[in-house]
Amino acid sequence: MQDQTSPGRLLEALRAQPPLVHCITNFVAMNIAANVLLATGASPAMVHAEEEAGEFAGIAGALTINIGTLSAGWMRGMRAAATAARDNRKPWVLDPVAHYATAFRREAVASLLELQPAVIRGNASEIIALAGGASRGQGVDSRDPVEQAEASARSLAETHGAVVAVTGATDFVTDGIRAVRIDGGSPLMPQVTALGCSLTCLVGAFAAIRPDAPFEATIAALATFAVAGEAAARDAEGPGSFAVRFLDSLARIDGAFLDGHARIRQA
Repeated sequence: MQDQTSPGRLLEALRAQPPLVHCITNFVAMNIAANVLLATGASPAMVHAEEEAGEFAGIAGALTINIGTLSAGWMRGMRAAATAARDNRKPWVLDPVAHYATAFRREAVASLLELQPAVIRGNASEIIALAGGASRGQGVDSRDPVEQAEASARSLAETHGAVVAVTGATDFVTDGIRAVRIDGGSPLMPQVTALGCSLTCLVGAFAAIRPDAPFEATIAALATFAVAGEAAARDAEGPGSFAVRFLDSLARIDGAFLDGHARIRQA
């Protein structure tokens, strides 16, 4: 990875010119996702109405779409926003939450994939199912290990020309050619609702900084989360205190600390 696209360099660039990130996310995630972006240094906007989502996506530096609490109206807004992002050459990130659970979700994700996301981020069960495999996922919970989704992630990346991130105990990121694993984080993270959804929004923030380098941007976002999570867990007494310390850790880490503590290895 080139030094100018190291996680620490990209974090410093994000804070020097805070990007506006258009987040279409679910009801559960809106508050924590906005706080995660603010703590890291980006500017969140939770805009989902079909009447304005397309226009707003053209203004923002990046778009993120999470289908967690899907409805027909939200879906129209998502498609309008993704179309505008694609047409304006703005990177956009797809989070296919539990897309395998119902026909409505499967159709929604298939429709969104046609609009060429720059990055797809999901848990192992979501990525396996999205690539056409048989996953053990139940609802929004992943029942598959990340390593079992790596081949599916590579296949998805090649098929859709997107960076694919599989997040879990050890994250995996690929663009179909290159791949890395990222260690860190904390076992407390899955016990805090919507942190994964918030990570999708953070991927959008880093992609806005380097739209020409979505692979490096995705790695930077995941490494930031992993380092902050590891730091927050040191003094946390449980998921409640961890959630507060996690936001503080995101705000406190700088580029040098991130590059010094990120554990990224070639896969």
